[in-house]
This record gives sequence, structure tokens and C-alpha cells, in this order.
Amino acid sequence: MDHPLKGKTALVTGASRGIGRAIAERLARDGATVALTYNASKSGADEAVAAIENAGGTAFAIHADLVDPATVPVLFDTLDHEFTKRNGSKTLDILVNNAGNAGWIGFKDSTPASWDTLMAVYLRAPFFIVQAAMDRLADDGRIINISSAAATKPVTTAPIYSMAKAAINTLTHALAAELGPRGITANAVAPGFTRTDANAAFREDPALVKAVEADIALGRFGEPSEIAAVVAFLASDDGHWVTGQTIEASGGYKL
Repeated sequence: MDHPLKGKTALVTGASRGIGRAIAERLARDGATVALTYNASKSGADEAVAAIENAGGTAFAIHADLVDPATVPVLFDTLDHEFTKRNGSKTLDILVNNAGNAGWIGFKDSTPASWDTLMAVYLRAPFFIVQAAMDRLADDGRIINISSAAATKPVTTAPIYSMAKAAINTLTHALAAELGPRGITANAVAPGFTRTDANAAFREDPALVKAVEADIALGRFGEPSEIAAVVAFLASDDGHWVTGQTIEASGGYKL
């Protein structure tokens, strides 16, 4: 089996389920040692690590509540220790900012508290995680931010989420310019409607599913593994000439 990421290290935030877990599993399958973060679901993180190890990969989980700004330095202290223990170095090759929380809060229901919570996880945390990673990222490393099709096609029922993802696209562009001299690429992957447990209840309504799929050129929800495949390309040597881009992986959402 080909292992294009053999010898590489990766951090994937919010990887106890859904798209994050699929990304962690794919990077590990491609040979990377993967650190994954979780907040509420330790059991989900343990299951993800077990699945990776059962498939012959290497992974470990770190708890990180990204609403709390004090979490980021603690996260990297732990990451340094774990990578050094395994590899003799704290070097990080691939950073995937994926973590999220409940983003579906409408305009009228939004409050300063909900604004702060959403922006903390979707925007502040990625910014300061990248800042903390700067002196650990290997030259020719990779930063991959998980954005959303909602960044350019805003969802009226999730305006704060849509705004945060638009800002992530701008951050990605800025990072590509900042880190290009070191050969580090920075890109964003923007999923559309993807089949995860987070939208399981939504998918129980056939009328809603039909309406969504009518807006997707390929006519169906995406799978987490399909998003992970795009991330894996960007993380690989084959993706070395792509930077500053937001790649929409939505099956053609509202073309």
C-alpha cells in the first residue's frame, strides 16, 4: 500500500466524528502520525483512534475546548510532548483546522453570547492555532482550513457561521502569502451538504432532503471520505503547487 505521508505528523482539530474523523483516518491511512482533538466526545475520539490503529495507523487524542482561549497553549504543550515522545521532534507537517460547534442559529435568535461562542471556535481558534504552530511547522508544510460552501453562498439560518467561514477563506489567503517563502501552503476546503451525524435529524425529512439534493449538481449529499480525499491531496506532495485557494467540495452546490 502506498503511504505518501509516511514520516509526517498531522494535527486535525475536532476529529472525534464526521468530516474531522474522516480526515484523521485518511491522513493516518496515508502514513501520517495523527493527533486529533475533541471536546465533548471522548468516546468518539477513542473510537477514532482505535479505528486508525486497527487499520495499521498511528494516532492519539487530545482534549481541547476551543471556546476557551487558554486551551491553545495547553494543546500545543501536550502536542509537543506527544510528538517528541514518538518522533524525537515537535515538528508539525500538516495542520487541519476543522473543529466546529452548533452553527445553526438564525439572525433573530442570535445573542452576543452565541456570537462569541461561534466565532471562538470557527474563527478565533484557527487563527491562534496557526499562530502557535508557526515555529513548529516544517518548511514545505501544509495548512488546510475547513471552510464551507456557506462562505460564498450564505445560509440565512446560520448567518454567524457563514460570516466566520468567509473570514476563514480570507485568513487562508493571507497565510498563503505570509508563509509562501517557507514553502508552506495554505488552502481551504469548503464542503457543501455532507452526510454526517450532525445533520442526521435533518435527513430524516424526505422533503428537505429532496429540496437540498435539487440544489446539488451531482444530486446527493457528500460523504465525509470525499472531503477527506481533497484534504489528503492538498497534504500530499502532489498538492505542493496549490496555495491560497478555497476549493469547494460540494458536488456542485447551487451552481
